[in-house]
Amino acid sequence: MKARFEILRHRRGAAESRWQRVEIELPDENATVATALAAINARPDLKDAEGAPVGHVAWDCSCLQKKCGACAMRIDGVPRLACDTRLSELGAGPVRLEPLKKFPVVEDLVVDRTAMFDNLRQLHSWLDREVRLREDQVDVAYEASRCLQCGCCLEVCPNFMPGERFAGTAALPPLARLIEELAPSKKEEVYRLYTRRVYEGCGKSLACRNICPAGIDVEKLLVNSNAIAVWKRMGKR
Repeated sequence: MKARFEILRHRRGAAESRWQRVEIELPDENATVATALAAINARPDLKDAEGAPVGHVAWDCSCLQKKCGACAMRIDGVPRLACDTRLSELGAGPVRLEPLKKFPVVEDLVVDRTAMFDNLRQLHSWLDREVRLREDQVDVAYEASRCLQCGCCLEVCPNFMPGERFAGTAALPPLARLIEELAPSKKEEVYRLYTRRVYEGCGKSLACRNICPAGIDVEKLLVNSNAIAVWKRMGKR
């Protein structure tokens, strides 16, 4: 199959980005965007639509199995994983590839998601020791554990901006797990952080609900966490 792309190119230190039109023949009709990018980079002789060398296209990848979230980018304007997006799903027109817009661009399709990971470190969003769950806690804990930390939810969120107090939906799954899994004596600080860094900043637009590559039920996690960390505490006061 012949695949056509418009790729937003940005070189380190450059003042501006530019679009480059690329066409490449792929042997597999089930090829993904990740497959195509790998094929482009395997062709040092490849020329663009204007006859200029395409060169190496910078993009992040790791597992290529929809488990790490590293290859998140905007594909035809929608944040998706390159390894999970088949070209056959995208129609006949040129596929537009560009980096996520909420994070600083490093090069081409690579962005710096440090702001997201800094939020998770500030929230201490992990367990220090093994815990045993009650049966009624398993569903929420499992749902939250599937988060890839890809940043797609932050890309569509109208309330999230890097560096601001609202940590966005990316902070919801790990905090939802802590709310379920921590011992009652250790939950008060998690409740406070959740209220301040997630609940108070979320406008409940649920733009993140249908964009998650892992299909996490974001609304379920929000409702459960809001009930435990916010509403029940307010009722006790």
